Amino acid sequence: MEFKCCLAHVDTGIDRFVANEKTFPILTELSEQEKLSTTCEFCEEPATYLVANE
Repeated sequence: MEFKCCLAHVDTGIDRFVANEKTFPILTELSEQEKLSTTCEFCEEPATYLVANE
């Protein structure tokens, strides 16, 4: 499971990950290229972080 989130929604991504996976995620900052081409899964802003288990 993974969520690509903007700074405003990173807490939401972490909360949903923990609720579903019952463990804490790894929080990784996206590269500049990924930031330009990826939107947040909770709004239309550019994604900044990847909340995932790998």
